[in-house]
Amino acid sequence: MEPAFTLEARDPSSRARAGTVRTLHGSFHTPAFMPVGTRASVKAVDARDLRELGAGIVLSNTFHLMLRPGAELISSLGGLHRFMGWDGPILTDSGGFQVYSLAGLRKISEEGLEFRSPYDGTRFAFGPERAVEVQTLLGSDIMMCLDECTPYPATREEAESSMTLTLGWAERSKAAWDPATGLMLFGIAQGGFHRDLRERSAAELAGLDLPGYAAGGLALGEPREVMLDAAEASLGVLPESKPRYLMGLGTPADILDGIRLGADMFDCVMPTRNARNGQLFTRTGRMNIRNSRYRDDPQPPDTGCGCLCCRNYSRAYLRHLQAQNEPLFPRLATIHNLAFYQDLVRGARKSLLAGEFMCYYKQFLDAYRGGTADWPARPPAAVSSRQGISALTILAPRPEPRGHRPAALRPGTAWPQGVVFAGG
Repeated sequence: MEPAFTLEARDPSSRARAGTVRTLHGSFHTPAFMPVGTRASVKAVDARDLRELGAGIVLSNTFHLMLRPGAELISSLGGLHRFMGWDGPILTDSGGFQVYSLAGLRKISEEGLEFRSPYDGTRFAFGPERAVEVQTLLGSDIMMCLDECTPYPATREEAESSMTLTLGWAERSKAAWDPATGLMLFGIAQGGFHRDLRERSAAELAGLDLPGYAAGGLALGEPREVMLDAAEASLGVLPESKPRYLMGLGTPADILDGIRLGADMFDCVMPTRNARNGQLFTRTGRMNIRNSRYRDDPQPPDTGCGCLCCRNYSRAYLRHLQAQNEPLFPRLATIHNLAFYQDLVRGARKSLLAGEFMCYYKQFLDAYRGGTADWPARPPAAVSSRQGISALTILAPRPEPRGHRPAALRPGTAWPQGVVFAGG
């Protein structure tokens, strides 16, 4: 079988790397951010939007689709790709995290999970074999082994017991998986926040020789430095020849640190959920469009962004839409936030191919943390183009659309102190 992952570049001063993953429904480049379409829909946008944003792969959820409308129904309609109108790669989470969140409605044993549907109370039994069966019915390009998400906080004994259970389920998942389908199966490393357990879990999982791997059980409320230490422990042991997926980390800084530590794939609901709640991601921090200071602001949300929203609409207009609960607002805000995330990982990849990842990493975070979008009095000096590759030039590589736009809505707008936020 042809290897599913090709490594194309490594950063000399970190573990960051760039590559390409091949699936039955095409290839995608890494680092990659996967928009989350839990119930076969990325909220507020459609498949055409996702293609235009440059998303290479999307994520959906086994648990929710099994419950409604049902994996057998989706299979009878041609599979998940045809069902949701998306012809690119799809990764499906196994549903372990969703069952973990059903405290009081679930029971976990060596056999698998027993739970009551959060929709109608129907009782379900869900083991590793059924998780693979459901994902095969969906036609997922990348399937995830069923895992138990170790809670935080957890004792060492609890973390070790959970890790052992997950490893046993991974073995059963592999036995249930048919590689001849061309669908890939990823295992999930656990171990709580104990570094030695993380390393042991990753090493034993690697022994299964699966097409790819993930580090799970993170971003559960633990301090950020604890989260990154656990991620580093897992990623440092998982095979370099396989794609590595860091599950659930969502802030721009978390994603860049995940790339620095050697992760290739990311997902999070943050860009879409925050968009619906009026928060936009920009190259100088997060913007709360509800703030009164945007009532008459003619600028686009992010002067360095070339997305449909920033090309055509002002902050004042978006604030108006949000204040009036207009359905157009979540669509435009979601398009912008997803564009920001796609630009983030696309910029990281471009910098890796150029051998300048740590320059990109530092410049991006200096700009992003140096001041919030609500007080952009001055962009940080570290963004100056005199310091090597311009992170923000890399960050917005989409071609300039045709058509006239007012100056305030064009990328490349000059900011104070001579800093230019490039777009297009």
